[in-house]
Amino acid sequence: MDTVTNPADRPPLGLRERKKIKTRQAIRTATYALIEEQGYDATTIEQIADRAEVSPSTVFRYFPTKEDIVVTDEWEPVVMAQLRARPRDESWADVLRHVMRTALDLSLAEEPEVTRLRTRLGVEVPAVRARMMESMAATGRLLREALAERSGLAPDSLELRVFAMSVMGGLMEVSQYWAETGHRDDIRDLVDRALDVMEHGLPSGKP
Repeated sequence: MDTVTNPADRPPLGLRERKKIKTRQAIRTATYALIEEQGYDATTIEQIADRAEVSPSTVFRYFPTKEDIVVTDEWEPVVMAQLRARPRDESWADVLRHVMRTALDLSLAEEPEVTRLRTRLGVEVPAVRARMMESMAATGRLLREALAERSGLAPDSLELRVFAMSVMGGLMEVSQYWAETGHRDDIRDLVDRALDVMEHGLPSGKP
């Protein structure tokens, strides 16, 4: 069975990269706390910088807009590394189920309230939702590249473009559905249902 290097075997991050991650996390933590206290619109970059104990210019160096603070996270590299580490003969549906569940398990274990807040803001704040759509396109390109390595197709082929953006669009709908229904379901189960639809089509009978 042909596999690629497990991401756990990668060398540890250097001091500089660890500092960057710590600063990004401090900015995000400050942002989420302020939003919970006073709402998204009332939260300013200056307030975020003060709470995170950095300068406003540092905030902008890490996050070009306030929306980027909400939209971005540390899990995307984990997902892509996990995707590349799956066995070559595994079906795309099983690959995506594994990597999405891994990312969600990590996110929900470390910051469950933040995960819920981000999805709620994606529904309630048009600017956040618009930035999520832009970010989705960028993540779709990364997904195409990773899937191209597995499939042998060109990353900019029509087939991979359609497939990758179908996946990203489905995940966006899962996020919105989860928030709109008050986060009552397990989002991992919702992702499984979305992948079932992409793999098998619409179920028969009443929805």
